[in-house]
Amino acid sequence: MRQFFKFAFASCLGVFLAGILMFFLMIIIGTGFLATGSQKSTVQDNSILKIDFPDPVPERTNNVEMTRLSFDDATILGLQDIVSIIEKAAEDDRILGIQIEPMSSTMGVAQSRVFLEAIREFRNSGKIVTAYADYYTQPAYYISSAADQICVSPIGTVDFRGIASYVPFFKEFLDKIGVHFNIYYAGDFKSATEPFRRKEMSPQNRLQIKEFLEDVYGTYLSDVAAARGHGLTAQKLKELAYQFKVRDADDALANGLVDMVGFKSDLRKWSEGQLGLESSSELKEITLKSYAQAISYRNSGSGSDRIAVVYAEGEIRDGKEAYGQIRDGQYVPLLEKIRKNEKVKAVVFRINSPGGSMLAGEKIYRQIMALKDKGVKVVVSMSDLAASGGYYISAPADSIFAAPNTLTGSIGVYTMVPNVHELLEDKVGIRFDTVQTGPISAGFTPYLKWSENEHKYIQRRVDKNYELFLQGVADGRGMSVEDVRKVAQGRVWTGKKALELGLVDRIGDLKDAIASAASLANLETYRVVEYPKFKNPLQKIIEEILNPGETQAKAIRSQIREIVPETLYLELMEQAGEPQARLLLDVEF
Repeated sequence: MRQFFKFAFASCLGVFLAGILMFFLMIIIGTGFLATGSQKSTVQDNSILKIDFPDPVPERTNNVEMTRLSFDDATILGLQDIVSIIEKAAEDDRILGIQIEPMSSTMGVAQSRVFLEAIREFRNSGKIVTAYADYYTQPAYYISSAADQICVSPIGTVDFRGIASYVPFFKEFLDKIGVHFNIYYAGDFKSATEPFRRKEMSPQNRLQIKEFLEDVYGTYLSDVAAARGHGLTAQKLKELAYQFKVRDADDALANGLVDMVGFKSDLRKWSEGQLGLESSSELKEITLKSYAQAISYRNSGSGSDRIAVVYAEGEIRDGKEAYGQIRDGQYVPLLEKIRKNEKVKAVVFRINSPGGSMLAGEKIYRQIMALKDKGVKVVVSMSDLAASGGYYISAPADSIFAAPNTLTGSIGVYTMVPNVHELLEDKVGIRFDTVQTGPISAGFTPYLKWSENEHKYIQRRVDKNYELFLQGVADGRGMSVEDVRKVAQGRVWTGKKALELGLVDRIGDLKDAIASAASLANLETYRVVEYPKFKNPLQKIIEEILNPGETQAKAIRSQIREIVPETLYLELMEQAGEPQARLLLDVEF
C-alpha cells in the first residue's frame, strides 16, 4: 500500500509540474504573439512596396502546414489577399511604386497569371513597377515581366529555355528487388500509375503532355509579350528560347528581356530619377507583410445576404481537418453548416487540387448537390489545378470558371496495391503459408500471389468508380455519359481547351466567379464570407507543441518533398487499395 501511495503521489506531482510548465510556456508564447501583434507597421511617405516570395503562396492566407515553430511565419499571405493589398497600394498616395524581388516563386502558372494581372492593373494607376533578381527563373521572370524596369545582376541571367515535364519510372528497379504493383485503372490517358507499370511514357501520355505543355507555354509567351512590350512578340520569345540565345545578363539585355544590368543600388537610382526625388534617403521601403499589417485591405461588402467563398486546395483525402488539404472530415460538416445558414445565397469554390480519394470526393460532391437542391447557387473558380477528383467536385456547379492555363480534366480512376511475394520468397527467403475457411479468405494480401478472381474484383471496383465519375460529370454538366467519356479517359486539358470541350463555362478569375454567383442569385448587395475558418497562429503553435511527433513527421516529409520531388510517387502507397481520382504531373519551368 505504501508503494501505491508513493507512485500515485509521484504521478500527481508529475502532472502538476507539467501543468505549471505548460502554463508558463503558454504565457511566454502568448506574450511573444502579443508583442509581435502590437508592433503595428507604419507606412511612410515616398514608400516603395517590396514584394518577394520566401514562402509558398496558398490561395487563402495561412492555409499551409505550419511545420516550423516561428513567430515570423505566423502569417503566410494567400494569393487573394496579396492581390487585395496590391489594389490598396494603387490607391495609397504614400506608396509610389512596387519593387518585385522574385528570388524564387512557388506559385503555379495560373496563380502567377493572377499576380501578373494585378501588377499590370497597378501600373495603370500611373505608379512605377521595378523588378530585381540576381537570377531570374522562368516563373520569376513571368511575374516580373510587367515591370517598367527589369534589372538583373551582371553575373546573373534570365533562364529562358522553354518548359518540360519529367516523369521517373521505377519498374525496372522494382523488378530487380522483387516488388510488384497490382495496378488497375480506367481511362487510356490515366497516367498516374505508369511509373510503376512501364519503363517509359505511353504514347497517350506523351501526346497529352505535349499538347498541354504547348498550350501552357503559348499562354506564357503571349502574357510575357503583352506585359513586356518593347517590340517583343510571342513568336520572337519562342525563338529566343528555342535557339537558347539568352545565356547571360548581357544576352538578356541585348534581346530585350531586361532593361538594366546592375545591382539594387543602380535600380534604386533609376527609381529616384523617375519619381523626381532629390536624395536616396527620401525613398523608403516597406515589405508586403508589414504593409498588410498597417492597412485594412479586406472589403467584404455590405448587406444581409452572403456569398460564401470556400477555398479547397490540396489533395482530397479522408480524415479530419488538415491545413493545405481537402479532408472530408472538415469540408463535409463545413458545407452542411453553410447550407443551413439562411443568409448564404450563393457559394463560390476556389479549387486548387490534383484530386485524391474517390470516397472523400464523393462525400463532398453530395454536399454540393445538397446545396443546389436547396436553391443555393454554386460557382467554381479553378486555380492552377482542378484535375481528376478536383474536377469531380467542380462538376455540379452552376457555372465553372478557369484560367486559360489551368490544368483540369483527368477524368479517370486507378488503384495500386503493392505485392512483395517475390521479394520475400525469392530474394529474402521468407515464405508465407495459410489456412483459410474459403477460397478468398486470405485474398488481397501483399505477401501471396493473387488469383485471377482477385484481379478481376479490383478492376471491377475501379471500373464501377469510373462509371460513377462519368455519371457525376454528366449530371453536373448536363451532358450524356458517352459525351463525357469522349473527353475523359483520364486525359488532361488546359482551361482554354476545356472551354472548347464544354468542361468549363468561362475563362476568368475569382472576382469573375463571385460576380457570376451574385448575378445567378440576383444579389445587388452582399457580403463575402471566406471559409474555412482557421485557428489563430497561437493555437496552431500550441497544437504543434502538444503533437511533436506529428509535427516532426510533417516537417520531414515537407523537406524531403522539396529536395526530392519524385518522392510524391512513393506517397501513393499511403492510399494502396483505395480508388484514386488524382493527377501526377510535374511541369518544370
